[in-house]
Amino acid sequence: MSPKRGDRAAPPPRQGEYDIRFADNQVAAGWEQLCAQTAGNTRRAWEAITTDPRPKPSSERHHQLKHTLATRAYRGRILEQWQYEVTGGGRIWYLVDDATRTVWLTYAGTGHPKATD
Repeated sequence: MSPKRGDRAAPPPRQGEYDIRFADNQVAAGWEQLCAQTAGNTRRAWEAITTDPRPKPSSERHHQLKHTLATRAYRGRILEQWQYEVTGGGRIWYLVDDATRTVWLTYAGTGHPKATD
C-alpha cells in the first residue's frame, strides 16, 4: 500500500528499533480503526512493539500466540507470531522478522480475531 496525499506519515525506526509494516490492506484498514477508536492505547502498542517485539517476561497483554498460531509462514519463511492486546477486544497480531528488523502486522482490529474463537 503506497502512501498517498493526506495519509499519515509513519516515523522511521530509531537505531535498534523494528520497522512496522502491514502484511496486507485489510490489516492497514484495521489499524486505522484502532487508531480512531483508541489512539492512546494504539500508540502505546506501537511503541512497545517497535522497541521490544518479544518482551521477556511476556504478559497477558503482550505475548506469543500459542499452538498453531505461534508461527506463520510469510514470504517463504516461518516467523514467530505475537499478540498485543490493545483493548478488551482489540488486538494486534504480528510476525517478527529479525533478518530485516521488521514487524509484519498480520491482524489489527477493534474486535477479537475469529481465528481464536
